[in-house]
Amino acid sequence: MTAAQLAEELEVSVRTVYRDVESLHASGVPLYGDAGHSGGYQLVAGYRTRLTGLSAPEAEALFLSGVPGPAAELGLGSALAAAQLKLSAALPPEMRAHADRMRSRFHLDAPGWYAEDADVPHLPQVADAVWRSRVVDVRYRRWKEPTDVDRRLEPYGLVLKAGRWYIVAGPGPRTYRVDQVLGVTVRDEEFEPPEEFDLAGYWARYQADFHARRFQGEAVVRVSPQAASRLTGAAAQALAGTGTAEPDGWTRAVLPIESLDHAHRTFLALGAEIEILGPPELRARLAETSRAMAAYYASG
Repeated sequence: MTAAQLAEELEVSVRTVYRDVESLHASGVPLYGDAGHSGGYQLVAGYRTRLTGLSAPEAEALFLSGVPGPAAELGLGSALAAAQLKLSAALPPEMRAHADRMRSRFHLDAPGWYAEDADVPHLPQVADAVWRSRVVDVRYRRWKEPTDVDRRLEPYGLVLKAGRWYIVAGPGPRTYRVDQVLGVTVRDEEFEPPEEFDLAGYWARYQADFHARRFQGEAVVRVSPQAASRLTGAAAQALAGTGTAEPDGWTRAVLPIESLDHAHRTFLALGAEIEILGPPELRARLAETSRAMAAYYASG
């Protein structure tokens, strides 16, 4: 079949066919093409894929790759269960035992502990538009005024991060939270993502930029061993990278802060196990809060 015939049969673009053929070549599938009026793509005669060619680690990884919650949100819960059942039935007995052991011993739970499950009623529509390369009109709620806005999006891909779904869409591209989508209309209009666009690469750069914008300053602190053990995330990384031990057993370090307000709340929770050396405004605010707290308790 020609690339055009394959594209029509599979309901994708010709460019997608070319890209997928390259991927099949790279994975060892003996697919070749003949140029010319009567040419096209053809598999080497007799070629078959065989599930029995899976190694035990590969079979185990496949059973770990499907996270039930996100699959259900995408409308693929039953399809995932059926696929795993078929895969299990096709595996040799010894590999089936390995896969069943993996499934019984490991459970993947994507959402974080302190975030409530977001309601994403429009996720299946958005996912379908991503899959079929369809333009969507969305009603979107953002944090600044005007809060509810209309957007025409070309959805390049979906990302699940800590239990929350995000749309990466053009023009831009830009990132939108799916739980903030109030309504979706899928157009008949098709689009093609930029040829150089890579979803995983974009998301890595987006996260790096997010963290760079998140921390707007630094604080010079001294922390006790107890406080040091309670630091997490960027603060813990900064402590490990900049910390120097002092004679009294405390550690002096430079920690990133999002804002004076956020740092005030965060460091206050560490009580007397942290001393703020700078900036002066933050030290003064914590001193003032500490004096006020001491006055409350002294009066009691």
